[in-house]
Amino acid sequence: MTDRLILRNATMVTGNSSAIGDLDIEDGRISGVWPGGKRQKWPAAREIDLRGKILMAGGIDTHVHFREPGMTWKADIASESTAALLGGITSFVDMPNTTPPTVNLSTLEDKLQRASRSSLVNYGFHIGATNDNIEQIQRYISLGLGTRFAGIKVFMGSSTGNMLVDRDSALEKVFGIHGKPILVHSEDEGIIKANLLDATEKYGENIPFSMHPQIRSREACIKSTHKALDLAIKYGTRLHVLHVSTAEEVEMLREAKKSNPLITAETSVNYLWFSDKDYARMGGKLKSNPAVKTEDDRRALIEALSDGTIDTIGSDHAPHLSEEKDRPYIICPSGMPSVQQSLPMAVHIAMSLGIPLTRIASAFSEKPASIFGIGSRGFLKKGCFADLVVIDPEGGQVIETPVYKCGWTPYEGVKPSCRVEMVWINGIRVVKEGALCSETGQSNPRQLRFLPTVSSIG
Repeated sequence: MTDRLILRNATMVTGNSSAIGDLDIEDGRISGVWPGGKRQKWPAAREIDLRGKILMAGGIDTHVHFREPGMTWKADIASESTAALLGGITSFVDMPNTTPPTVNLSTLEDKLQRASRSSLVNYGFHIGATNDNIEQIQRYISLGLGTRFAGIKVFMGSSTGNMLVDRDSALEKVFGIHGKPILVHSEDEGIIKANLLDATEKYGENIPFSMHPQIRSREACIKSTHKALDLAIKYGTRLHVLHVSTAEEVEMLREAKKSNPLITAETSVNYLWFSDKDYARMGGKLKSNPAVKTEDDRRALIEALSDGTIDTIGSDHAPHLSEEKDRPYIICPSGMPSVQQSLPMAVHIAMSLGIPLTRIASAFSEKPASIFGIGSRGFLKKGCFADLVVIDPEGGQVIETPVYKCGWTPYEGVKPSCRVEMVWINGIRVVKEGALCSETGQSNPRQLRFLPTVSSIG
């Protein structure tokens, strides 16, 4: 007999609508969606009443740094996927700047094997561009191997390991790639180096963390993003601009999308919640790249999320140990751990400011699935895998020590209005009352496949 579950009376939120109704789960997939609660009784079905609760497709976080391989004292796939699961994230896509970097199929295969053994959620990976591997990536795509990685990550002018792409000829080639999204970290290294030199001459070894948004300045972001947008318009590239942090970039994106509708953009909750006034209180724990900037930037990003200029929210989960973050500015690593807090904090921000929750459903699930060609996930639709999250809009609790391997989050002490109460992956409930279920190991997390998407407007 088929095992059928009916979720009753939920406030079902999609990218387009919010309606109270019922949803069926059968054989790991959504077998019916019934707005208005018109689903008839099914004699053999189990039922859960979700009256007063929000039901959305599980979050798809396409921007995480789980540190495996090479930096597993900070984090690993097992620990951070557990945190993601408790935060309502049912699928992740990890960035390539591990050790070694994910810049070819052999390093990609190693990470896929690692995730298959330890991830508690569905998993996938981006591949990284360098000055020298672009033709190789093009060959992978032409051979049909592009389904194995989500997008091509490009560090434009700001080096991470050997993944700096600073030759104009190489950038032209990578922006000419069709068939995969091009993801850019946009900061200009020349501007940053000059700003750091000025700060060092002024402060010596005691640079205050409040200088971070002046060192990794808005000008550095604007210059690099302008170049990326120009290239994307020139080549009709499917460009995804990561962790947008300034009001100027928002305006540039609004204009650029008119010329190339395939341009999309991401920010993180870090930029929607914090501002430069928080450096005095948080010090190195707020240091990230790009830098958290002004209150005006924060408001502009919230507006851009509300009106759709910002398409997705990625956590940019980047854990470091507390003792590493307590170092002086020059040797303090950049990055904040936030994958467990990203979705509930976004829902809290939206409810507090009157932003429709449809925007959150779009940014966390539907748009990531569409941009990266993640088939049959990210939507409350019949036939999709039953990756689901239930949020109690009034069940918020003070954020305490998270389950991250690094043991901290910048959101400690914050009390969001809501909490993640239940999560299903592939039709199996894996979180109940905010805690892992005994069935968690039965959910059979799967490797994501990335279908070809429209890649050019030309």
